Amino acid sequence: MFGRPIEIIEILGFKIRIDPSWFVVAVLVSWNFASTAFPAQFPDLPQATYVWMAAAVAAGYFLSVLFHELSHALVARTYGVEMRGITLFFFGGFTEIPGEPPSPEAELVIAAAGPGASFGLALGLAGLGLVGSAAGLVDPAVGVLFYLSGLNGVLTLLSLVPAFPLDGGRILRALLWGWRKDLSWATRVAAGMGSGLGLLLIGLGVVAILNGGFYPGFMTFLMGLFVRNAANGSYQQLLLRRALAGEPVSRFMHPDPVTVPRAISVMELVQSYIYRYHYKMFPVVDDSGRLLGCVTSRQVRNLPRDEWDRQSVGALAERCTPENTVEADTDAMEALARMSRTGAAGLMVVEGDRLLGILSLKDLLRFFSVKMELGDKG
Repeated sequence: MFGRPIEIIEILGFKIRIDPSWFVVAVLVSWNFASTAFPAQFPDLPQATYVWMAAAVAAGYFLSVLFHELSHALVARTYGVEMRGITLFFFGGFTEIPGEPPSPEAELVIAAAGPGASFGLALGLAGLGLVGSAAGLVDPAVGVLFYLSGLNGVLTLLSLVPAFPLDGGRILRALLWGWRKDLSWATRVAAGMGSGLGLLLIGLGVVAILNGGFYPGFMTFLMGLFVRNAANGSYQQLLLRRALAGEPVSRFMHPDPVTVPRAISVMELVQSYIYRYHYKMFPVVDDSGRLLGCVTSRQVRNLPRDEWDRQSVGALAERCTPENTVEADTDAMEALARMSRTGAAGLMVVEGDRLLGILSLKDLLRFFSVKMELGDKG
């Protein structure tokens, strides 16, 4: 939403990432709890108590969202659906699925797993709060448990709103898919409802801000922006997957890429290659033409200017790894997912240590755009 997600841990084989938006919203929510909500409900406590209560709620809600998304991922795994990872937002999260569920029934069960887990967690936390209260647990700790129970209840209800890509929208898509046997149509309808809900939330947020309710208005605006972008992006992703699936990267690669000798300086790279060809990535080769790796404009930008004359391209180059290379017969959608995951604008197409060509993100998206103009949705 606000930038490239940050990978923090791997759980049960799933890579867990945090979108930078989480940090922004977490600070705003924690500040609101510490300065307003908790002092109103638990008066005359030290300010430090309100701060740790707010931090506990923020951390607990983060773990609750993680539990919600892991439930989706684990159920999806039982259906044989590949899961690449989980990205968390403060409003929720999403599981990275490179393909589509195998059937409407699988989509329905996978989508329902998250709300079911959150509802169960809400009941469990409420029960702990009641037990803690009866056992004489201090009010702040009991209050945190009840707040987290309420937040999980809200998460359950919000996730069931029938607007894609929310879980309720996925349940709706599963039902429509099962009815019409047309995944594209079902996704278009459910995503349209998601986009409409996003616009409504954005409008309500603006109205609230204009009427003096900055905090609730800003949060509503952010949620609307997230829902609308996610809905539109999810439908475009389906169309993109349909357009590229089964196509080898050899169809899209440039077979005669511009290569850079490892011995030249970074200054010569800038003057003779970057300024001349305007590419963001160049393959680096040795004297015999063997591929050594690649050098990017980002690496050059991060190198101090006074080092450009002294540093060689070979010393700066990133070595060949699965993150920056791909084989010619690799599915184009797999290559696109890899570029999206790493933030790369291109990949080197290789056979052993031999460079076959360059696959660029721009060429993949141009192919998709042409297919859409022709009305060919795969």
